[in-house]
Amino acid sequence: MKIQFPTIAIVGTGAMGRGIAQIAAQAGSQVFLLDANPGAADAAQAALQEQWNKLVAKGRIDAAQASELVARLHPVKAVTDLASCDLVVEAIVERLDVKKALFAELEAVVRPDAVLATNTSSLSVTAIGAGLQRPERLAGFHFFNPVPLMKVVEVIAGLKTDAAVCTALAAYAKQMGHTPVQAQDTPGFIVNHAGRGFGTEALRIVGEGVADFATIDRILRDQVGFKLGPFELMDLTALDVSHPVMESIYRQYYDEPRFRPSVITAQRLAGGIVGKKVGEGFYRYVDGVAQVPAEAPVPVVNDIPPVWVSPRAARRAELYQLLKDLGATIETGQSPSPHAITLVAPLGFDVTTVAVVERLDPARTIGIDMLIDDAATKRRVLATNPATRVDIRNAAHALFARDGKAVSVIRDSGGFVTQRVVATIVNIAADICQQGICSPKDLETAVTLGLGYPLGPLAMGDRWGPTNILEVLFNMQTVYGDTRYRPSPWLRRRGAIGLSLTHVEEN
Repeated sequence: MKIQFPTIAIVGTGAMGRGIAQIAAQAGSQVFLLDANPGAADAAQAALQEQWNKLVAKGRIDAAQASELVARLHPVKAVTDLASCDLVVEAIVERLDVKKALFAELEAVVRPDAVLATNTSSLSVTAIGAGLQRPERLAGFHFFNPVPLMKVVEVIAGLKTDAAVCTALAAYAKQMGHTPVQAQDTPGFIVNHAGRGFGTEALRIVGEGVADFATIDRILRDQVGFKLGPFELMDLTALDVSHPVMESIYRQYYDEPRFRPSVITAQRLAGGIVGKKVGEGFYRYVDGVAQVPAEAPVPVVNDIPPVWVSPRAARRAELYQLLKDLGATIETGQSPSPHAITLVAPLGFDVTTVAVVERLDPARTIGIDMLIDDAATKRRVLATNPATRVDIRNAAHALFARDGKAVSVIRDSGGFVTQRVVATIVNIAADICQQGICSPKDLETAVTLGLGYPLGPLAMGDRWGPTNILEVLFNMQTVYGDTRYRPSPWLRRRGAIGLSLTHVEEN
């Protein structure tokens, strides 16, 4: 197969640049390495040689292949040494002025038909190319760290980018063993844009005193299937990386409420409590291992009261069957007896609101999150309201833990934890499609490969019901009065008429 770009250059040989150089050489390209720091390009070549030697030791490649790969790397000392390259990929500091200056210098050196690409993660491709004589040959080519393992790359068209440039970069990404996704030039592109809901909504939950970091992480891992909870993830990426991205996307979208950052991460960043790499973040780390607080034990309750279920409860029939399986005594009258646990299962509303609307005794009322069917989760989540009695809370906890499934009890929250995080993720993704930033297919691919979500966000919405997600958002907007929860037109219209969230209108 003919390689799309036989000769390429990587400018900036840090972690990202090295990763791109590795997969480019493995695809068959001759790779020129340039870095402003003296000796950095040679160091990158040596590091990649060591990396390939490790693959030889593991039996992944042989010694001859390793030698051939190393021979494709060419450290150089000046931009003028890149004159013959078919493609130049920039992977330098995230500063617009520095990138623009570099590309102006490159444009004066490379061939007229050479493609220029920026690995920027947060800056406008259009702005980077604005001063060029031929901005149509510049595109975004955004990889994720570590590049050899993260198998997705965003190909971003600036306002003046020639479509053929993006087509060529996408073809080259495939030759490097990566999956390309096409995006328009907007803040955060696809992955960093779509990822806003996970962490920012979890931070709001903490900020309301609903639950602590570890509890929220457990709930989202066990109920939804995320590999890492949001606070584990922020500790891994470090707040000196993730908080500036939160602020950047928020400001670039002119303070769009859906992306509002949190004072919690701002304070922690200011105090240097940024994550695992410094030994302390949302968790403390000893020898690299998070010190996670133990869960509260299941209360010992000798006599569990009967249970009455609200007629408006989500998945009511399923909830009745679960209570039967747990051996509960179930009341079926129009209203609960004075001794019953009063169980509600709202979508989007908090327990307090339901108790008031349904005229229930708040002291005996407790909520359970039933957005996701119980059989599909590893954890049940109960929510008290400010008046819930301790004996009622303990009895409900003991009852729902009878079969050994984990139970978390949180304070009152519109949308519990899972509902509000999932709904926020789905809503932001729907709005990405509404804006035409990318296709639904590319969005799902980018998020599953780039963020490691168990499902793409649109698939999440389809699995748990667009109408349910809509109900969660509408009701949360009522509870909180915050426009961050307003549903995207893409979600609202498809949910209203029963279409999949991946459905694209015919032209």
